Amino acid sequence: PSPRCSVSQNKLVERCERLQLQSAAIARHVDEVLPAKDQGVLSAASAARELVIQRLLLVGKACENEEQRLLERVHTEEERAHQSILTQQVHWTEALHKLGALRTYLVDMITNRDDQDLLRAEQEIFERTELAEGILEPQESLKLNFNQTCVQSPLLHRLWACAVLCCLTGTQEIHIDEKTLSPHLSLSEDKRTLTFSPKKAKVDLDCPERFDHWPNALAIASFHSGVCAWKVSVEQSCAYKLGVCYSSVPRKGSANEGRLGFNAASWVFSRYDKEFRFLHAGQPQPVELIKAPAEIGVLLDFAGGELLFYDPDSCAILFSHREAFLEPVYPVFAVAHQSISL
Repeated sequence: PSPRCSVSQNKLVERCERLQLQSAAIARHVDEVLPAKDQGVLSAASAARELVIQRLLLVGKACENEEQRLLERVHTEEERAHQSILTQQVHWTEALHKLGALRTYLVDMITNRDDQDLLRAEQEIFERTELAEGILEPQESLKLNFNQTCVQSPLLHRLWACAVLCCLTGTQEIHIDEKTLSPHLSLSEDKRTLTFSPKKAKVDLDCPERFDHWPNALAIASFHSGVCAWKVSVEQSCAYKLGVCYSSVPRKGSANEGRLGFNAASWVFSRYDKEFRFLHAGQPQPVELIKAPAEIGVLLDFAGGELLFYDPDSCAILFSHREAFLEPVYPVFAVAHQSISL
């Protein structure tokens, strides 16, 4: 064959060899690799199912044990309070009987005895009336109340919080009430971002809803029932507060009473530089965090009396507080550096 033909033949031979190698690789992939992968998937899926079942069984067992423990504590507390009430009933029934008998005796002495009889019975009258004076009037006693702390359980609390957060369909659509805005704050058009400014804006400070000194703002709507949650992006700020308050929260003047968490009408999670705290009624409680959160979630269980601050990514509880809220509460915010966003 001519040199040109030989070159073409060599190229075809090389091509055939490559095709043969390619076919062998594909055949090995089909015959060996894919079945092995399929077997690996089956094994991994089986192990994953087993892990899920084992862990859920463990969680279920823990829940059963905690349920039994807490129900026993509830029963014990119920019996204790019930027995205290029965004891009080017996005691005060006897006291009533004694006082009734004494009154009957005194009425009889007054109406049916002459002066001589009264003088002769003076010592007896004194002793019997002195006995009655030893019977004090009933006083309020905590022993007669059911102690709700008997159901406090860190395990149940964490499981409940995680379950609620997982079951919530979404966070609440909250918007900030512009009428409440401090002159140190500006509000974005969508009413969801608060930005701090050291310079006061020119606003109507006589507006009764407005905070005129401290950099605070309230949401438009309040909550008075159910369970609700909202999230706040705080990564831009190193000085902020967020939580809930009553509408009666002080809004005027520079006194400490107007600062969120320094009055009885507000409950807030606070950051100032590297210090994190929960504040209510001027009583700070430190919150130890490994790192500053970029986002904080607020969970409010109004009927259950639970206010909880959490990390939305991990559902880790940052701080929780129990409070029997007596009136509707508003989401409330304060910013003293940069901005925060709902």
